[in-house]
Amino acid sequence: MTMNSEDFFKKLEETHPFISVCSHAGQDYVGIIQNRDDLVTTLYDYGSIVTQELKERFLELGDIWWWESNRLIPINLFLKEEWDPFRPYLKTFNNKSLTLIHGPVISMKELAKKRTKRKSITLVKRIS
Repeated sequence: MTMNSEDFFKKLEETHPFISVCSHAGQDYVGIIQNRDDLVTTLYDYGSIVTQELKERFLELGDIWWWESNRLIPINLFLKEEWDPFRPYLKTFNNKSLTLIHGPVISMKELAKKRTKRKSITLVKRIS
């Protein structure tokens, strides 16, 4: 049974909605995007992880981050020390030569924008 790319991405979204797929210089990268700004994208590359145990932990922690955070905070900030073993698998790409094929994008820039929009000051006059 073969699966076309649309079915593959639909299945990926159902099982691991936090996974993104990017293409750079003719090679595909699968992982979790740490941050994307105007110039670069940083991604924890699942394909670089060598041990099965670490791959399973990557998916387990990704699931925790996806369902227990607001998804605006990068995974490394949300999980802190728990995520440290994956630091060696962080790759940085120039956005000009990177194509996002599928998955969510985390941007600290968006977090800053949303925070400023939410700020409001309420002045209350005391009547004594």
